[in-house]
Amino acid sequence: MTLSQSPAGGLDGEGWRDVSVPIRSGMVHYPGNPPVVIDFIHDLQRGDPETLSQLSLSVHSGTHLDAPIHFIRNAPGIDRIPIATLIGPARLIDVPDVEAVTAAHLIPHGISPGERILLRTRNSQRCWNSDEFVSDYSYLAVDAARLLEEKRVRLIGIDYLSIGRGETNPEVHRILLGAGIVIVEGLDLSQVPDGSHDLICLPLRLAGRDGSPARVLVRPRAA
Repeated sequence: MTLSQSPAGGLDGEGWRDVSVPIRSGMVHYPGNPPVVIDFIHDLQRGDPETLSQLSLSVHSGTHLDAPIHFIRNAPGIDRIPIATLIGPARLIDVPDVEAVTAAHLIPHGISPGERILLRTRNSQRCWNSDEFVSDYSYLAVDAARLLEEKRVRLIGIDYLSIGRGETNPEVHRILLGAGIVIVEGLDLSQVPDGSHDLICLPLRLAGRDGSPARVLVRPRAA
């Protein structure tokens, strides 16, 4: 695999597209979470013998995964998520111009057990353009979370910093995480076509922790 980054966000050579948002100092973060701060501790430009950066952020910053322990006491941490769940086929479903993605929006797509589902909402076009938190982001409704639980999907991804919102946020997380469904948040799916893709989604191996930033790549699957 060639890892040189193209200007459009795809990876040269094999059709991979990076759908994780760049981590940078001052980027948007979820209210109440620590801000993202990246400082140079050493800098060649200042005459230091090396360049060395220090990173401070929540594990739920930018593109990230939630582990079950994030909302469920004594549940597994991020290092216990099976690698096989994070690599494989995924399907992108476009749900434009809605605030809450409900079960009624998902039922026509015929979701099957074991699928990995990525939801592209209006968030991808409107929320990543600002370092200010967008409070009216699109989110997954409780009935949609229960549908995904019933369908036994492996993974669900969405294109802003939380899959739930408001008073139902904890319930949406508990339904999904309690069912063993991996939650990927903070994706930028603005340049990704609908349909079937290969997915690579790798978090840091943080022992026992509630989440982790992740690098997420997709590419269209051959017909």
